[in-house]
Amino acid sequence: MTDRAPQPVDRQLPTEESRDLLALVREIAQREIRPRAAEEEDSGRFPREVFTLLSEAGLLGLPYPGEFGGGEQPYEVYLQVLEELAAARLTVGLGVSVHSLACHGLAGYGTKEQQGAHLPAMLGGGLLGAYCLSEPAAGSDAASLTTKAVRDGDDWIITGTKAWITHGGVADFYTVLARTGVEGPKGITAFLVPGDAEGLTAAVPEKKMGMKGSPTAQLHFDGVRVPDARRIGEEGQGFTIALAALDAGRLGIAACAIGVAQAALDEALTYALDRKQFGHPIADFQGLRFMLADMATKIEAGRALYLAAARLRDAGKPFSRQAAMAKLFCTDAAMAVTTDAVQVLGGYGYTADFPVERLMREAKVLQIVEGTNQIQRMVIARHLAGPETR
Repeated sequence: MTDRAPQPVDRQLPTEESRDLLALVREIAQREIRPRAAEEEDSGRFPREVFTLLSEAGLLGLPYPGEFGGGEQPYEVYLQVLEELAAARLTVGLGVSVHSLACHGLAGYGTKEQQGAHLPAMLGGGLLGAYCLSEPAAGSDAASLTTKAVRDGDDWIITGTKAWITHGGVADFYTVLARTGVEGPKGITAFLVPGDAEGLTAAVPEKKMGMKGSPTAQLHFDGVRVPDARRIGEEGQGFTIALAALDAGRLGIAACAIGVAQAALDEALTYALDRKQFGHPIADFQGLRFMLADMATKIEAGRALYLAAARLRDAGKPFSRQAAMAKLFCTDAAMAVTTDAVQVLGGYGYTADFPVERLMREAKVLQIVEGTNQIQRMVIARHLAGPETR
């Protein structure tokens, strides 16, 4: 075996604390996540104990305030943590991103009383969250959702079905968007729903191409009663809350995509340096060298793009357009890089004996979740040319 195997990503981090944090994440990934990833993905096993460990290590609340148990880390650092976790196993990296998304509404729009009552357990108390926006007939057109919440005294009664819910059926809490008023975006309100609420049930998880260890399921709300004290923000503010969360969440997907792509490049490079044909390592052949160079360039460009957007967010500046660009570019790059990694390994790349075929299957979903890449192009174009006039 060659001694020229890929080295850890050389990251430009803002503080010594953040460098120590990334070292801890790499250690956990190497010791607790990566060794079991292939076997557990193949069997469809959800690694709940890993999320418990991450919570105990303070890694589930990194971008949130310290007063509620968060890590007070800038997004620039948090996203690089996601990248490292996703490189080890996408089920874990994406799971942390989804959990952060589920905390976003309460952290950004909840009252101090709500935040004090719920955020400590959500950020560092071993709980795991999920985000409930999509429905069977409301995906890209999320403002057309039909799940209803009807006022009943000091409570709300939620009825309807949510779809494509990551952690559906295993989460301890759900941030749920439901219709409380008129049709369209202005009639939607956000709620924090306990995972064990009466009347809340999960369907059998979807059978997916990849990420088999991460449960994705429909959730059925059959008259679920939620106190008004668990309403997040004002009535009718839910869609605004959802869009703000998705801007941040898209950066999480971008970082996860670069993690998957980096893992695929590392596998392809190691193989190319070790595999010999015609008396030479295949990495000596220009055709493969150029493929590896293109793969590495896509990864570096994607990483720079998501970090630039993160730094805008950290500075309190608008970043919606850049978040859409990062999500679009990074996930397309991940699909291209993982496909090329399979090609570098040839027939071996098409077998489950090597991880690149799993990485390619996992990369595909990243072009779909949290707004398809076609939706990202629409978002970018609206920032450039204004709303459509049709």
